[in-house]
Parts: sequence; C-alpha cells; structure tokens
Amino acid sequence: MSWRRYERIKARKHRGKHIGGPGRPDYVRGKVMGEVKHRKKPLTKREVMELARKGIKEIESLSGYTKDAIEYVKRYRPYLKLFKRGKLVRT
Repeated sequence: MSWRRYERIKARKHRGKHIGGPGRPDYVRGKVMGEVKHRKKPLTKREVMELARKGIKEIESLSGYTKDAIEYVKRYRPYLKLFKRGKLVRT
C-alpha cells in the first residue's frame, strides 16, 4: 500500500478530513490536527518533539515509536495521542 493511500485511510478512520502536503497536517478534525507516518523505522523522540511543536495532537505510526519518544510524551506532552496501526499506545 502506498503512503498516500495509507494517509487517506487513517484520516478516515480518525474521522478527519485528509489534507496532506508539505508543512501541513495530514488530517484535521475540528481543532485537532493529526499526522500519519508510513515507514519502516519507529518514530524517534526528536521527530515527536518536532510534530508537537507544530501543534499536532495525534500521531499515527505504522511502525510505532521508540521508548524515548513514549517517555517524552508521558512526561512533557500528556495531551498528545500516539497510535500504532490504529490502536492507542499506552502512555
């Protein structure tokens, strides 16, 4: 499945409108912005930090997150929701 198709499917699953494009969130649902990552390596703490600074509230990742990224969200960004393949990651 291509990354573009994966983004559209996940935007629909999160009941958001797919937007995409460089510098823009992948989907929006009301005031909540979401990002979808379709790749083989887990998201790192640095990447999660950058998305949080952009105002992203939900991150959907096909490959998951590193341990440091999950700890960062637990400690500093409790409002941020992390999803792995559609399921909420315990933070």
